[in-house]
Amino acid sequence: MKMKPTFPTLAAITLLAACTSMNTPVQTQAQQKWREQQTENPFEANGRIGIKMQQTGHNASFDWTRQNQVETLDINTPLGNTVGQLCRDKTGVIATDYKGRQYTADTPEALSRQLLGYPLPLQHLSVWANGEWVKGIPHQFGTEGQLQQLGWQIRREANEDGSARILQLENGQLTLRMVFTQYQTLADDSSRPSQCAARAQAAAQ
Repeated sequence: MKMKPTFPTLAAITLLAACTSMNTPVQTQAQQKWREQQTENPFEANGRIGIKMQQTGHNASFDWTRQNQVETLDINTPLGNTVGQLCRDKTGVIATDYKGRQYTADTPEALSRQLLGYPLPLQHLSVWANGEWVKGIPHQFGTEGQLQQLGWQIRREANEDGSARILQLENGQLTLRMVFTQYQTLADDSSRPSQCAARAQAAAQ
């Protein structure tokens, strides 16, 4: 004798079907928002940056450029005075604080751990800001279309032209949020220095 499905069975089937139908668009939406890492293009950007860890938060403005394989991030006061600089070139990473003291490391993560006590994925920020996942590193998408990679939940909002408007990273301990006033791709300029200015200045002394 054929048994009729009970109400709990029907409810379970309906719920499963609903979850399946909801998950598919999320994955598709995320795949439309994100793409695999492409060639690193020169760019310039500026805006505001905020870092929050537990109950402590810091806010500042930033100027960010990459040209001829040199990437520089200046952290500025509201009046536009630079209080810190992080620069990455083919040699490694060098940071300069507001007193002119310099710190070096092989990677931005190692340098941020040295200075702040925890690693920040600074070398991948420009990739994520460009709407891409880091090539060759496992990734997946969250239920809200956010990118999940290297232990971070990465959310990105774009302008109509596709350029970054907001980039936010969270890992349960720390939140980093960048709000872009400008993000512009530049043409290659091989005449620009291929070394961080701070590194060149240190070598000249």
